[in-house]
Amino acid sequence: MTENEQQVAGLVLAAGGGRRLGGHPKALLQHRGRPLVEHAVGVLRAAGCTRVHVVLGARADAVRERAELEGCVLVENPEWEEGMGTSLRAGLDSLAGTGARAALVSLVDQPGIGPEAAGRVLAAFRDETSLVSASYDGVRGHPVLFGSAHWAGIAETATGDRGARAYLKAHESAVTLVECGDVARPYDIDTEADLGHLE
Repeated sequence: MTENEQQVAGLVLAAGGGRRLGGHPKALLQHRGRPLVEHAVGVLRAAGCTRVHVVLGARADAVRERAELEGCVLVENPEWEEGMGTSLRAGLDSLAGTGARAALVSLVDQPGIGPEAAGRVLAAFRDETSLVSASYDGVRGHPVLFGSAHWAGIAETATGDRGARAYLKAHESAVTLVECGDVARPYDIDTEADLGHLE
């Protein structure tokens, strides 16, 4: 295990209720025979994260029941309906005091992003001041890596569905972009039409 892998925790944001999917929580959508949340955890583990925190919200009990998330720290976000920003705050908050120097953050509804892309972003970690983002043809996307020196600032600006967007924009010059367009496809599973991406 490299030093990076011990210092960077994985964080899966999996609380969404799938409003545009008829209220099916995204964490439980099936991909390759397993719930999406399991797939997302597997990607971070394969990339090298030994500690993985998963933020749950919509139908959290059903997710706990149906998904095999052994070894993960499950974080409940009671405010999940207010948007992804609350989940990011809850997730970063859960990492405080764990000794993690950075969080590698992924979204549960992006199964086209695999271990290769996550591993590249993880490899760019230097220290707690690191800000790293996967990019697709030069456009910033997920996963993103936030050094712990940025967590408080990100939590302050994470509102609604915007997550860390405002913070990253304000600190654009400090963000290391890692091109991943050759190994991943950054689509979201947001609508019924997107379900065709699931296998």
